[in-house]
Amino acid sequence: MSTSLDSGPPPQAPATALRQRLAQLRGPSTAPHPLDARALAALAANPGCRRRALLDGAGVDKAALARALGSPAVFGQSQFAFMRGNAFEARVKAEGGAALLGLLGVADPRAALVPDLAAAGPDGRAARTALALREATGAGAWTLLDHPMLALQVAGSPAYLEPDAVVVHPDGRWTVVEIKSFPMVDGSADPSKVGAAARQAAVYVLALEHVAAVTKDASVDHSVLLVCPKDFSNLPTGSAVDVRKQLSVTRRQLARLTRVEEIASVLPDGLSFDMESRSPGELASAVESVPSAYAPDCLSACELAFHCRERARSAGAVETLGRAVRGELGGLSAVAEVLSAARGESGDPDDPAVAALRRAARLRAEALGAKAPDVAVGRPGCR
Repeated sequence: MSTSLDSGPPPQAPATALRQRLAQLRGPSTAPHPLDARALAALAANPGCRRRALLDGAGVDKAALARALGSPAVFGQSQFAFMRGNAFEARVKAEGGAALLGLLGVADPRAALVPDLAAAGPDGRAARTALALREATGAGAWTLLDHPMLALQVAGSPAYLEPDAVVVHPDGRWTVVEIKSFPMVDGSADPSKVGAAARQAAVYVLALEHVAAVTKDASVDHSVLLVCPKDFSNLPTGSAVDVRKQLSVTRRQLARLTRVEEIASVLPDGLSFDMESRSPGELASAVESVPSAYAPDCLSACELAFHCRERARSAGAVETLGRAVRGELGGLSAVAEVLSAARGESGDPDDPAVAALRRAARLRAEALGAKAPDVAVGRPGCR
């Protein structure tokens, strides 16, 4: 009996082939390392790094890989900061989240619903969360979901995400709540920390949108509630943070991750990041076969940052100087090229970057009382 082309489920061969390829990359006996919101937010912060996209898509444990390469990651939250954050979150959520709901303008926080989200395993918790969201939306009452579990498909595999809280409004809107222990002084906080929190919250918003798409009368608020200690006290205060820009970047980066097989397709046959069967030298060669996009910002977000920095420094790459400097240097990609252009030994004098370097070299020489190099500095007006 024949069937029409559009009947039945879509072919699963590409997804199956991708999963097999990713399993080969991380090692057939190695379980995929789960992705969390922090990892996905870090991906969005550096969307041009093919190395991180491939390793995260394949579920490779980058911290273990960094240790195997001899460049272990040393960043992370201190035990004191971790305990302080937990204590502050407990205060915000005390008495059924009365303080938290009060920041959203709820007249009677104690009348809000707080459903039990307990279930077996991450799949069960995600299903229980989806059911609680539908029930809360249908009830039309303020509802606080404490540590719900959300699922998001990443490179063909589910990533389980756990926001601090999600609040359901009586009109069916869902608001993500991010609770952080850094202070908000005079109504504002450290922009870099707020940016990191916004990128992380955008991942939760994206996951919620998939649930809202199949829930009647539901919508996801693109402004998240950031809750921090007020000034230097332990009293909570809140601020709405618009995450539409971060959400757009996250969507693009996750779409790129779903095409991770394109990155893997150009790798040598037999390449693997299996730490059980590969020597440190073989692992280093495997890592170097995937292009990276190192920047100093990676030091606070990626476990492989120290390894990538060492390689970038060895190659004299200008990326070690930061994205802003890299952008100003145009086609000059190596520190040796930059110095040579500044000394007038190479480079087109009409190139704005070369002209700026030679002018800076001349001003430096004048400030130090040395003889400036006698070179052309380009057309007037070149920056």
